[in-house]
Amino acid sequence: MEVKEQIYTRYIYLKDFFRIGWDDDASLKIEKAFQFAQSLLGEETFNSGEVILNHSIDVATIVATEIGMGTDSVVTGLLHNVMYAGLERKATREEIEENFGESVYSILNGMAKINALGTDTVDLHSENYRKLLLALAGDVRVIIIKIADRLQVMRNLDIYDSESRERLVSETSHLYAPLAHRLGLYAINSELQDLCLKYQKPEAYNYVLTRLKETENERANFVAEFVKPVEKKLKKRGLNFSMKARTKSIFSIWNKMHKKNVSFDEVMDLFAIRVILDSKPEDEKSDCWTAYSFVTEEYQANTERLRDWITIPKSNGYESLHTTVMGPQGKWVEIQIRTRRMDEIAEKGLAAHWRYKGGKDSSNFDGWLAGIRDILENPELNVVDFIDQFRIDIYSDEIFVFTPKGDLRKLPQGATMLDFAYEIHSELGDHCVGGRVNGKKVTLKYKLKNGDQISIDTSNNQNPKMDWLDFLVTSKAKSRVKASLNEERSRQAALGKEILARKFKNWKIELSDEAIRKMLKNYGFKLAADLYYDIATEKIDPLDIKSLFTEKVAEEESAKRTLEELLPKGEVKDLAFEGGDDFLVIDNNLKNLNYKLAPCCNPVFGDPIFGFVSIKEGIKIHRKSCPNALQMKERYPYRIIKTRWRDEANANQGSFLATLYISGTDELGIVSEISHIIAKDIGTQMRSINIESDKGNFEGVLKVLVYNLDHLEFLIHKLKKVKGVISVSRGEK
Repeated sequence: MEVKEQIYTRYIYLKDFFRIGWDDDASLKIEKAFQFAQSLLGEETFNSGEVILNHSIDVATIVATEIGMGTDSVVTGLLHNVMYAGLERKATREEIEENFGESVYSILNGMAKINALGTDTVDLHSENYRKLLLALAGDVRVIIIKIADRLQVMRNLDIYDSESRERLVSETSHLYAPLAHRLGLYAINSELQDLCLKYQKPEAYNYVLTRLKETENERANFVAEFVKPVEKKLKKRGLNFSMKARTKSIFSIWNKMHKKNVSFDEVMDLFAIRVILDSKPEDEKSDCWTAYSFVTEEYQANTERLRDWITIPKSNGYESLHTTVMGPQGKWVEIQIRTRRMDEIAEKGLAAHWRYKGGKDSSNFDGWLAGIRDILENPELNVVDFIDQFRIDIYSDEIFVFTPKGDLRKLPQGATMLDFAYEIHSELGDHCVGGRVNGKKVTLKYKLKNGDQISIDTSNNQNPKMDWLDFLVTSKAKSRVKASLNEERSRQAALGKEILARKFKNWKIELSDEAIRKMLKNYGFKLAADLYYDIATEKIDPLDIKSLFTEKVAEEESAKRTLEELLPKGEVKDLAFEGGDDFLVIDNNLKNLNYKLAPCCNPVFGDPIFGFVSIKEGIKIHRKSCPNALQMKERYPYRIIKTRWRDEANANQGSFLATLYISGTDELGIVSEISHIIAKDIGTQMRSINIESDKGNFEGVLKVLVYNLDHLEFLIHKLKKVKGVISVSRGEK
């Protein structure tokens, strides 16, 4: 078929569609747009060999027939390549606004911004990808046209080379399919996912497709048997309706097989049966619940699988009543009950939603896009993390919760109290310390449930923590926390850089690029900022750094000089470092000696110990079993001092901090029993107790003050005798 004939055939199909149910003005505008596009595009082709005008007509047809958008959007579909970079003459802003209006130009301008990025070379992990997302987040209509454009490309993916196919599939699965889902374009989302699977895993795609064809008759017979008694009851009630079966997409079936590790035959919900009611607007809800009652009278319902999106629709406008019932032959089947209006919204998403609301109800989407823009405009954003979280957020089921004033908020399933705080306001999230759910006090980690009414507690002393990222769910909350942590890290790194520069100046050593490279290699860092941060937070001792640039002998002398400053006069005389027989005798009553018990291992009187000369905090006393002992002895043997405790008779003059890890079965009153033993039976001082229970088991961390090692071992022995306690062990810290 010649190019002109291909173009004409496509355009006639689109024109015929507009003759039915569209006014003459719309048809004239479409004709004008086609003539304008043809005058600029002619028979020009893309690099793939595809005729540009054919592609444009296909996209306009998808926008009109499959998404159901209005005239301006269809016109934009026809014109979306008239500013294409490869054209000899491109359309101007004045031409478009004069002939088709500002609205059409606004959408085309958004498309042009995306095309200007050269998206055929946009790497999923590149900075350009952020710009692509930002361009998409400007206008919902731009997203819709771009989704239609991508669907047309994916339907014709065979004409592209293998490298382009790989990029297009990756981009589609990460961005365009999730966006289609978010806008309620479920049919298009399913087709895009199916097409991605077809090219990514052709064997899996073909296997599922073949099995669906093989079991087609079996499903048809099942549906026919299932619907008979339900149809009878609905007709008797006088309801106008239609019923149809909708098979799950190939991707959805494969995904369930893959995630749940089941065979095709073990996938229980291969299809759903829809009951679509012709109801008056005022009768929609009551008719749906009436139909639900008839279905559940006939077939046993699984009450845990009831999903009511009629009372509270999804944030993309989706309305339906879902339930799962036991059908003939003992098979579970999902039933979806909705009205004709709801079904059109479910099929055509945002476009149909707008049409029924008079084009005025886009606040949900505008707010969502504004949130996406806020996240993307953060210069510290990790694009890879965001894309992964973006997909999770969009495909997650929603839960509905309420503010203290009763305002409804929608969050992804699994969202926590802290996610809710960040959803309300970033500052509220930063300072959140917990809150109340339905009047009961809960922690930051509390997972919200449908219908929860929530109030937030804050503290000015609270700031974002790294461990928050372990339980946060929404991309908005995670992005804010990461930005706050990066800001604090940058501030600390700047401080560390100043400290290092000052130290090098005092040591009369040049802080050259070579010196920095040497330090980075020694500590295993790729970025200098990481080195500076560890210096500022005292994870790296500047004296350790100095040892990299001075002779070992000189460093040993320095350590001895430091020791002379720390010890009382005369104590250091003839004191040998590691390898000698002399000891530095330590007890907690020695007032003139500057030493500290190391917090990394918390020595207790009676533990085998050694001393380590530090530059800032005097002598640090470590247990010989300290996790850091081996590294210290290997790298700095000249700073190790043999150490022993003074006479044990003096041991009861003070207390030593010890950490105990305890676990067991969650018996009634077990925490009280543990506390009683520590406080009463032993006379030990409790510093802190933290016990968490899960599924009948508990784990806890106790921090206690004891007199000596025997005292600690006696405490452990007593705790092990408590009913329900399985293990008690001493921690390093």
